[in-house]
Amino acid sequence: MEVKSRKSSRYAIATAILLVVAHSTVAILLRVSPTGVYFRTADQLAMAGLGLLLGSLALVLTRPRIRVGSAGVAVRNLLSERLIEWDLVRGLSFPEGAMWARIDIPDDEFIIVMAIQSNDRDYAVDAVRKFRALERKYAPAASVPDRRGEPEQK
Repeated sequence: MEVKSRKSSRYAIATAILLVVAHSTVAILLRVSPTGVYFRTADQLAMAGLGLLLGSLALVLTRPRIRVGSAGVAVRNLLSERLIEWDLVRGLSFPEGAMWARIDIPDDEFIIVMAIQSNDRDYAVDAVRKFRALERKYAPAASVPDRRGEPEQK
């Protein structure tokens, strides 16, 4: 199973395109100025480059992903990626009011999963259900929480 956020990726791509187009437009129009200030080609290139840089930074928001398989759970957030073996996984939770799901690990610690976001609604619910099915399949029986009788989490 591989899951990436849908809405955040769309917003990030749209924002990146907007930043590049806006800065490129300003770079083209920069030479034409009624203020009497003289802009050089280097200034135009710097403005376009700034748009590309900001657009690239916006695209970092498309990186979050979770992969679930027999080896464990690979969580990639903005800047890091981590493989959590099944014997360390204590479940996936989605606390009320949280933006992201989280993988619970021993000692009351957790790892944020930015790929499963509350703003994805039904897609996020489906991802949590698929994760739990794979958890029952791959995780050692002692580490899988018994969710019967628990209300379905968001």
